[in-house]
Amino acid sequence: MRPEVLSAAARRDVFLSPDALEIVLSSSDPVPFLNNVLDAVSKSSAFLTRADIEAFLSGDKAMSQSFKTVRPPNKRLGDLKIVPDSDITGNSTCEGTLDDFVRYFQSRYSILKKIIERHRDFGSTMSIERALGMDREVRIIGMVGDVKDTKNGHKILTVEDDQGTGCKVLVLNTTPAINDVYVNDQVIGIIGRPGNKEPGRKREMIIADQIVWPDVPSNNSWTANDNVSSVAFLSDVHIGSCTFLEKTWEKMIRWLKQNSEEKELNYIVLPGDVVDGIGIFPGQEQELSITGIYKQYEALGEHLKEIPDHIKVVVQPGNHDACRLAEPQPALSSVFTGSFDSNVLLAGNPVYLNIEGRTVLTYHGRSIDDWISGVQKLTYENPLDVMKEMLVMRHLSPIYGQRNALAPEKKDYLAMGTVPDIFVTGHVHGAGYSEYRGVKMINASTWQDQTEYQKMHNFNPDPGIMPIVHLGTGKVDMHDFRK
Repeated sequence: MRPEVLSAAARRDVFLSPDALEIVLSSSDPVPFLNNVLDAVSKSSAFLTRADIEAFLSGDKAMSQSFKTVRPPNKRLGDLKIVPDSDITGNSTCEGTLDDFVRYFQSRYSILKKIIERHRDFGSTMSIERALGMDREVRIIGMVGDVKDTKNGHKILTVEDDQGTGCKVLVLNTTPAINDVYVNDQVIGIIGRPGNKEPGRKREMIIADQIVWPDVPSNNSWTANDNVSSVAFLSDVHIGSCTFLEKTWEKMIRWLKQNSEEKELNYIVLPGDVVDGIGIFPGQEQELSITGIYKQYEALGEHLKEIPDHIKVVVQPGNHDACRLAEPQPALSSVFTGSFDSNVLLAGNPVYLNIEGRTVLTYHGRSIDDWISGVQKLTYENPLDVMKEMLVMRHLSPIYGQRNALAPEKKDYLAMGTVPDIFVTGHVHGAGYSEYRGVKMINASTWQDQTEYQKMHNFNPDPGIMPIVHLGTGKVDMHDFRK
């Protein structure tokens, strides 16, 4: 197809930049797409750039004449896939042995170490044991075991590498790193120098000049393309609860039936807590309209059948669902989902999805509780701040042993080995979106009104909002069905 595209451009005396050519070739129908772009740009332009195409896709170019829009048909099964090796479903092997835990944390360390070593300002590392014997700048990578604040405003971290050697790391209050977030069991890079050696004793401390996080690369960005589809997110539906917002849900379904095909909304993801469950908290039975777990999933199946048939639906579990609580969680069992339509894809939590070329990381978000209880500046009112820290640390749930149970699998499925285009969570019943280094962050609301428990804690949810992300432009629409 490349020769045909280049020939079409040559016939119109236009040269394509390499990145412009890449975008054109990624189109479902490259030559007609190129012609549409060339019809829209200035006739005097002899060189087509990526910026020209992105401006065309966003509608910023003045159209010199009418053109036929390239619109592929609604895309379904072939364009939605679970990314291989990102779903624990069918792959759980842990038994809770000591070897399982050792292997689990070694996996985390290995995944995040490789990411840190790829940083241009970090480079190759050495073991902690070797670093402590040096009289020059050193670079090490360690897993944090403890974080303490000194009375002078410094921080002292206890870190350990994959050789089992540990040391103290002093973060001075005069360095920018003093304001970073530190939690136990995260993996960080340290650039610094060994402390002074006392006669007859081994060095035990490295003074940090810089802390290097796994993080999203600073040059990462959302690259617009000609994709016309959109994906929506419906988290924390809580079917079976007395506070399920039935009328708001029905309003959303009517909107889908009237608008989804025209708007090419072809995918909906439900990131967990799809039913209210039973026995989740004391006295829950008083707040249930459906008291049986099987009946709750049957009711969910009926509600999902209301979604137009062309929309592919992904359902994940959360902490209210009939699934193991320890993360990663496998997909819901067919014992509960037998009434679901064939357009429903069952996935684990968390999971990476490939939706028409975009990478979507979808995670229910139970670990948000641990982040907020462990880091003073994080709050339930701003879950997007928590999501940003997850991206900085490239881990969804680094803190082990708190409220969020973690299963010691052979691989750490909660480490972000891949940077997503879209990152979505639920759990806290908030709604919002932001962007961090090109990653669209979505907190995907709820379809449950304020519960008695939430009233006791003065927590006000933000229900009935459906985030919709356009897979081509990246535009986010927080569609509010309460209005």
